[in-house]
Formats: sequence, structure tokens, C-alpha cells
Amino acid sequence: MGRYVIRRLLWAALIVFVVTLLTFVIFYVMPPGDPAIRFAGKQPTEATIREVREQLGLDKSLPKQYYTFVERLVTGDAAECPQGVEGCGWPGLWISYDSRTAVRQEIIERGPRTISLALGGAILWLVLGVSIGIISALKRRSLADRLAMGFALFGISAPVFWLGLLALFIFGSEGLGIDAFSTGYVEFSSDPVGWFSHLVLPWSVLALLYAAFYARMTRGNLIDTLGEDYIRTARAKGLPERKVIMKHGLRASLTPVVTMFGMDIALLIGGAVITETVFNLQGLGNFAVNSAASADLPAVVGVTLVLAVAVAVMSLVVDVVYAYLDPRVRYS
Repeated sequence: MGRYVIRRLLWAALIVFVVTLLTFVIFYVMPPGDPAIRFAGKQPTEATIREVREQLGLDKSLPKQYYTFVERLVTGDAAECPQGVEGCGWPGLWISYDSRTAVRQEIIERGPRTISLALGGAILWLVLGVSIGIISALKRRSLADRLAMGFALFGISAPVFWLGLLALFIFGSEGLGIDAFSTGYVEFSSDPVGWFSHLVLPWSVLALLYAAFYARMTRGNLIDTLGEDYIRTARAKGLPERKVIMKHGLRASLTPVVTMFGMDIALLIGGAVITETVFNLQGLGNFAVNSAASADLPAVVGVTLVLAVAVAVMSLVVDVVYAYLDPRVRYS
């Protein structure tokens, strides 16, 4: 198991390296024209372009530029931080040309909002989706199965922005008038109750969408698994039905769910744009969209790298959990 984890760690490090190389090529090399003009913002002066070219090392060769790009990521950019700009450090993600603040500081401030949204919604949709999928698989063609699949169909079909606006209308001032269920974000350290109440609606909206996918996948996998020969053998041995389902059937059927769960959490770090916008959370997804719209390339690069690291880390976690659930994986 230890050797398997080491191999996966090395593979994750390689993925992050390849992503940094692709990010550099896409944002620095591939676009036509002078990169300094793109990074200097809209309608820059000649002095600003020269300053950006010197700061980013664009007057050097491409290999030297990439080395500087990686060096700043690894060692930090505090020594190069312009006067009056706070938040530079490790990892070095440079300065946002839109807000003139350190991209690293923006990510640190916005990251907890997106992480809180992703993790809370993930726990809710995992419990809800897997539970509904199990009940539907065990009660095939019954009323409970039809209601569960109807819920899944509704969750898959309903747009996220519509669900968010509907939730705000029902629980907000126009509906039940519950002031606790409002938009915005409250720090957990300052007000845990406010933090929870402001995230209940976003969690529920995300959970309704993703739980539908997890319910259908759990139902299909569990039905297929319960038809395997070793399940019939376990029942023939006289094992209790609860043990047959929970220990033998569910464990084997959840491996695809684990893979999808890890990737969904990682992608939500930068992909929950609609939910963040509807509920005014101002997280990383919202930051990335606004940065792309304003051609704030350092911010876009920073969020891209953070998302790449999140995907690599969650892939590693998924591989380890997958190896635990199915010991055959670690020997393959």
C-alpha cells in the first residue's frame, strides 16, 4: 500500500508540473501580440508596458521566462512585490492588474467561501444521493423507487440558477421571510451560526443537483452488484441480508461513486460560478469569471493553478480510497 501511495504522489506531482507548463504556454506564448500589453490591462501607457515587461521577465528567452514563472511559484514573490501592495508571499501568484492586489491574497480571502460551499454541499448530496439510490435499488419498481427516480429526474433537469432564485424567493422576504436564509457570506470564526444559516440554501441547491446523479449511479451499480455470483453465494451461506447488502454489495458498488465524488469536489473549487453569483458568495469561481471578463490574466492564471492542484490532490485521495475499497487496484 505504501509503494502504491508513493507512485500516486509522484504522478500527482507530474500532473501539477504539466499543468504549470501548459498554463505558461497558453497564457504567455500562444496568444498573438506582446504579452506585456495583455498583462498591463486595458489602454496601458508605454511606461506601464515597459514596467510589466521587466517585472514578468518578458525580455528574456522563453525557457528563462518559464523558469522565472516556476521559481516565483515555488519560492514566492514577496521580494518582488511592488511597494504598497500587501499579501505577496508563497506561492508567488503575482499581482492582479484589475484590483492591484496580490492574487495570492485574493485567493486566500475567497478560498474559504468556495471550500465551505463545496464541502458542505458535497456532504449533503453524498448522504442524500447514496441513501436514495440504496432505497431505490432495494425497492425496485415500487412506489418508493418511482418517487426516487422522479426526484432524480427533477434534480438533473432543473437549472441551478432557477433553483437558487426559487429558494431565495421562497425563504426570503417575498416568501416565508426567514432573514437568516439570506445571501452573502459570514466568517465561521466570527459567527458560526450565521455562517451556517447563510450557506444552508447554497448547500441545498448544489445538493439537489448532484444528489440526483449520485442516486441514479448508486441505484444502477447496486442493482448490478446484487446480481453477481458472490452475492448469491453470501446469501446461500445464510448471512443476514443487511450484512450482504452493506458489506458485500454496497462496498463494491460505491467505487465509481468515490471517483465521481472526488472529481466533483475538486471541480467545484473553481466551477461553482452560478451558485456563488446567485447567493453573492464572492468565491473563487466568481473571481475567475470577473478576472476573465476584465482580461486580468494573473488572476486567471492563479485560479487555474489552484484548481489544477485541487484536482491533483483529490485524484490522489480518490486513488487511495479506491485501493482501500478494492484491494485489486493497488496490485494492478
